[in-house]
Amino acid sequence: MSSAADLAMPNAFVPGRGDVSPENAGLIERRARTLGPAYRLMYDSPLHLVRGEGVWLHDETGRRFLDAYNNVTSIGHCHPRVVEAIRAQVGTLATNTRYLHTAILDYAERLTATFPTDLSQVMFACTGSEANDLALRIAKAHTGGQGVIVTENAYHGITEAVAAFSPSLGASVDLGAHVRTVPAPDRYHLAGEDVGAAFRRDVEAAIGDLKRHGIKPAILIVDTLFTSDGVLPGPAGFLAGAAEAIRAAGGLFVADEVQPGFGRTGEAMWGFERHGVVPDMVTLGKPMGNGQPISAVVMKPEVVDRFGRNARYFNTFGGNAVSCAAAMAVLDAIETEGLQLNALETGRALLHGIEEACAGVEAVGDVRGVGLFLAVEFVKDRASRTPDRERASRVVNAMRERGVLISISGKNHNSLKIRPPLVFTRENADLFVSVLSDSLKATA
Repeated sequence: MSSAADLAMPNAFVPGRGDVSPENAGLIERRARTLGPAYRLMYDSPLHLVRGEGVWLHDETGRRFLDAYNNVTSIGHCHPRVVEAIRAQVGTLATNTRYLHTAILDYAERLTATFPTDLSQVMFACTGSEANDLALRIAKAHTGGQGVIVTENAYHGITEAVAAFSPSLGASVDLGAHVRTVPAPDRYHLAGEDVGAAFRRDVEAAIGDLKRHGIKPAILIVDTLFTSDGVLPGPAGFLAGAAEAIRAAGGLFVADEVQPGFGRTGEAMWGFERHGVVPDMVTLGKPMGNGQPISAVVMKPEVVDRFGRNARYFNTFGGNAVSCAAAMAVLDAIETEGLQLNALETGRALLHGIEEACAGVEAVGDVRGVGLFLAVEFVKDRASRTPDRERASRVVNAMRERGVLISISGKNHNSLKIRPPLVFTRENADLFVSVLSDSLKATA
């Protein structure tokens, strides 16, 4: 039986909508009985996965699927460097940050070397949610403020504090009284207006509203590719004005790089670098350990000074030696295998192929992307740009049936969310475009 939450979640499995084998129907029933009602599955016909390798995922029948969605394992499923690093370290030492060990220091120095020099200190956790929760605590201590500004369909995590500024979780998850949302900087729907000026104006209006209610601003936090807002990459540079606005109000600018970071844009290691701005804090998660839980907050030393003097920080697993070894292997792979350059070059080829496949398709309003992060937005008519959630969902499921996995993004759930691993090849891109073309025709 479907619920309002199922219908609100993009690309959610709704019982009765798709074909499900008897074996998988049994697994779905076991999940409901054992895991409770809060979990969700994707696709009309959910996947039962048993193995992953590189860009491929394999189901219980042996069929393989091209994974163009899952950036947790952003350098590919079961990458040999990461597997071996975990195996070697877990057989040697697995300990926490209350003991001296070199793994955390070696990795912290290597990681911060990829950032602008102002961002020189790092604190570790296990998930992006924890990293954003910690960033908020640090910001409150530094600014004395409480107010948080996010975009209208942002997702930043699932702790109680962070869910309160993650509007994409849906209307049943309350936003905090200290939270203000602003429209996403969407060039397609702004139709010629200066994106940076519009975003700054909206952030300034949110700051003004917080102050009118006696709430001092603490942070403006954005995913620098606005992933949950529909993947909004351009134009590069539009974030600078909004960062200036929050700082002028006494707050901090926080770049959530959980999804845009680690070379995904191809143009830079970190998404914020495209905008010519240095954040006060940067939060990391998901792809950092290629599936091994590790996350971080990278920050300017002066930002964390008051928090560090007045509060202890300890995270039992954050920064443990095994996760640091996995994270170091991820940096090794990105640097030695040329994965950032591959994201740039393969991403350009993929974007061009998608544009060609969508040319002349009236239901496609916009194709956009940078590196290996792309979106295709569906509309009911191009003049009004009215969102077409149903067509987007049909295309996602048609591609799943043809062996390619993507999902949906955007406030109106009408944009394809295309996010392949950084090891995606031109051959993979060609297959993706072919399947997209077939799926567009099949759903016309």
